Amino acid sequence: MPTPYRDETQVLHADAELSAGPSVVAPIHYSATFTAADAEAFAEMANTPRHPAFYTRYGNPGHERVAAIVAELEGTETALVTASGMGAISTTVLALVQAGDHVIAQSRHYMSTTKLFEEVLPRFGVEVSIVEQEDIAAFAAAIRPNTRLIMVETPVNPTLTLTDLAAVAALAKPRGILTIADNTFASPLNQRPHALGIDIVVHSATKYLGGHHDLTAGVVCCDRATAERIWKMHTTLGAVLSPMDAWLLLRGLRTLPVRIERINATALALAGWIAQQPLVEQVWYPGLPSHPQHALATRQMTGHGAVIAFALRGGYAITSRFVAALRLATHAVSLGGVESLVVHTAAMWAGTMNDAQMISAGIAPNLVRYSVGLEHVEDLKADIAQALATASQ
Repeated sequence: MPTPYRDETQVLHADAELSAGPSVVAPIHYSATFTAADAEAFAEMANTPRHPAFYTRYGNPGHERVAAIVAELEGTETALVTASGMGAISTTVLALVQAGDHVIAQSRHYMSTTKLFEEVLPRFGVEVSIVEQEDIAAFAAAIRPNTRLIMVETPVNPTLTLTDLAAVAALAKPRGILTIADNTFASPLNQRPHALGIDIVVHSATKYLGGHHDLTAGVVCCDRATAERIWKMHTTLGAVLSPMDAWLLLRGLRTLPVRIERINATALALAGWIAQQPLVEQVWYPGLPSHPQHALATRQMTGHGAVIAFALRGGYAITSRFVAALRLATHAVSLGGVESLVVHTAAMWAGTMNDAQMISAGIAPNLVRYSVGLEHVEDLKADIAQALATASQ
């Protein structure tokens, strides 16, 4: 039964039953292994999936607290944590498919997810079909008798294209096909894929959930039976979240609702302002009516997040000068933290994707990805204005 608490309360109290003593702040359980009272207790610990106090590769009290909160936010029975977002995605996919199976993925994914589907899975005899995420008919046409899994990501990195989650779930469920949604770019406060019919929700908790650019982590949210299946693969692959990063993630989750509320408001105002600047060719932000899928964003999202994508007139050189001239937005990868971050996408992806892959992913030479932090919106506007002026000189 879901509790009546709102998100702001859940992030503070969803793990209350896991209290380890009188401390107000959860302790860091910095131990690889834990004691057992006797042989019988040891056997029970060793044979209990995701036991929080047996061996940290199996689980940790800090892991358990984080999982309790994120599962409540996503509306799933349970969750498990990993050492990174890709640890969550790779472990989940490898746990659910085998040689001879077929999976469907969309053409625009986070680059490492794309490599998992296009390069890794085929090496192990798993067939993969890549479809355009905006075309639900393409998902339907790709389904085969041996299709076991559909993987989606929405909004997608870096172009903020959306996938219709309810439509994908409606295709998959009657056929017994599992669905996974990467919800990193939205956060569970802006979008809840499970409520729209998606079976498994994954996050790079490095982003919004941690929120301070000081940890790497991943989370998988699903039902208990599927979580145990994924956990067995997790103990084999060993993408284990450290106790310190688990504690940092727990701390970040406590402030997630207030950070998301501020970030949503700032990003919407900033995106609208950026669209009015003469040097800006186009802006992509799901919260703007100009976004080609704004109607879908309104249906399946309650807020639209930190990331704004925009293209500058003048190509690669001007875009490079603009990014270098920014003073408040740090030139760095990642998103969803307290500081604003910016990347010139063509420069960032050049080392990991060829020209054809970048074109397929919608990464133009003049595309900027800007992740809004907690700075005042007027200060961000002034900084962008001076950088645009510098770039155009």
